[in-house]
Amino acid sequence: MLIKAKKTSDVASSEITPKSVYLDRRRFLATAALAGAGAAFGTIAPSLSVPALAAPGRGAKLAGVKETKWTQKALGEDLTEYGSVTKYNNFYEFGTGKTDPAENATKFKPRPWSLAVDGAVEKPGTYDLEDFIKPHQLEERVYRFRCVEAWSMVIPWVGIPLADVIKRLGPTGDAKYVAFETLNDPERMPGQRSRVLQWPYKEGLRIDEAMNPLALLAVGLYGEELPNQNGAPIRLVVPWKYGFKSIKSIVKITLQAKQPPTSWNIAGPREYGFYSNVNPGVSHPRWSQAKERRIGDFLKRPSKMFNGYEEEVGQMYAGMDMRKNY
Repeated sequence: MLIKAKKTSDVASSEITPKSVYLDRRRFLATAALAGAGAAFGTIAPSLSVPALAAPGRGAKLAGVKETKWTQKALGEDLTEYGSVTKYNNFYEFGTGKTDPAENATKFKPRPWSLAVDGAVEKPGTYDLEDFIKPHQLEERVYRFRCVEAWSMVIPWVGIPLADVIKRLGPTGDAKYVAFETLNDPERMPGQRSRVLQWPYKEGLRIDEAMNPLALLAVGLYGEELPNQNGAPIRLVVPWKYGFKSIKSIVKITLQAKQPPTSWNIAGPREYGFYSNVNPGVSHPRWSQAKERRIGDFLKRPSKMFNGYEEEVGQMYAGMDMRKNY
């Protein structure tokens, strides 16, 4: 049994750069200049590293977190600094600027919280968040996170496998897709007073995508509870897709037979497809996706197909036209 249920009845901001990142780039350039001078005089160049913006320690520590095979060591990449992860965000419910969520979500209270589950499931109902999480082992997973605006991060998420949740809900034969909705409350989320998107924010996955072992319902990062600006108290993380697919502050999950509408596809169907898999060969109409800039780095790096997770997810799209099904 999954959990004790209650009765069911009961504009582009890609050019905005925060001061912290700007200052890091200046530090990078200054260090690079010193390195060049050292090379010219035959001396050993200093290491080119970006100073930490902030350290974890602001949120409640999550207990009983299991280490998984998705570790930083296995990924072989440096973690993005905590300060950048928590201060450089897309979360339009709190504003369209990259620093708006951190500035405007300070008074948001993510407790108490409940999730409604309906549709093609054997156990529909409204679930308290704590009960929703309780049957599952929290796991830490270090994933690459790639934004459609061609910037990226490496984040140590803490959460529960989406597949485990779906199995416990008991999907029926009609469950071909999983739809998600964010909280719709302009008083608590002031960005929803604008018309930049249709609210509430909606996203969806095909059922096999939702059941893929990589798909995670995250409740924390860096071993701590999710900060408000990162999608507290529970959000989706699908690391092979562009970041807007990883819907935040989820209040509703629906299993259904038909492909659900999704917010960015409604807003701009030419620019944002339902699948939105990271694909260096398919450009956004207004910029290339061939390269990305890791937050904290100065130079761009080549983007990877499926954000580097092709081995784990590529079989789900075998035979599909990835340009048509973008």
